[in-house]
Amino acid sequence: MRPLLLLGDASATPRKETAPFRFAGNQAKSFLNRNETVSFSLNITVACISDAQRGSKHGRVAMKTSRLLKRKPAPKRAKVRFGRPPKELAGEVDTRILDAARKVFLERGFEGASIDEIADVARAGKPTIYARFRDKRALFTAVVTRDILSRIAEFRATVPTGATIEARLISAASTLLHWGLDSERIALMRLAIAESRRFPDLASTVGRTARDLSTELGVRLLGELTKSDELRSLPAFAPKQLATTARFFLDLIAVPMLFRALFEVDLKTLDAEIDAHVARSVPFFLAACRRGSMR
Repeated sequence: MRPLLLLGDASATPRKETAPFRFAGNQAKSFLNRNETVSFSLNITVACISDAQRGSKHGRVAMKTSRLLKRKPAPKRAKVRFGRPPKELAGEVDTRILDAARKVFLERGFEGASIDEIADVARAGKPTIYARFRDKRALFTAVVTRDILSRIAEFRATVPTGATIEARLISAASTLLHWGLDSERIALMRLAIAESRRFPDLASTVGRTARDLSTELGVRLLGELTKSDELRSLPAFAPKQLATTARFFLDLIAVPMLFRALFEVDLKTLDAEIDAHVARSVPFFLAACRRGSMR
């Protein structure tokens, strides 16, 4: 761009001004400060006006640049919500958090797990987790309670249709053991046992509650299987005695396999032995019931 003589030193040689420069100069005079100088931005503006009026290349570029500088205000970002979601989504969020916590606890252990990692896996913010669980201990308690106790209560087995009560009991017991000796469930039980010194109340509560829930499950199972069988008339299957009989049934068939699962590295090896174990144990159980030994 050509220099603006009208803003230059007064001692400069006068030159003939064009109409555009006279116009720009007149406008610029009103912006002189007390030192009779013009700010840098004003000089550039006047120069750009002069060249733009002459249709020069520099003028077109300057005007295009000035238009680019006029940016639209950025749209406002939506506010991020923390804490509890709407009621219709609360259950889904809780499940996602507990599933993520179980995964991280099983991989890292209680000490190595962090709320930050659980939040990343769950795709949830830490405030969302803390709105539901006071701390990591409360979250661990909720995971153990849900995955060990709630799963027992939720178990539903279709009543088998074997030709004999023995065949039906073998089928039902095998289904129960294959379902119960799940690798992740066993791993979580191992973790709960390992942390029993840190969570003494949790360990004892889970142990007692699991026994009570499994007994209720056994009562329901035996009650359904003996409705239309001669065993119903036996003292072992009387309503007042049924809970004790169900406990004997589980201690004989389920507990030995569960105890082995806690120490077995490869559960697939143990899974292959379930059917044979049940096939040996059920006849023994029925013989004891018929002889009146279940008291």
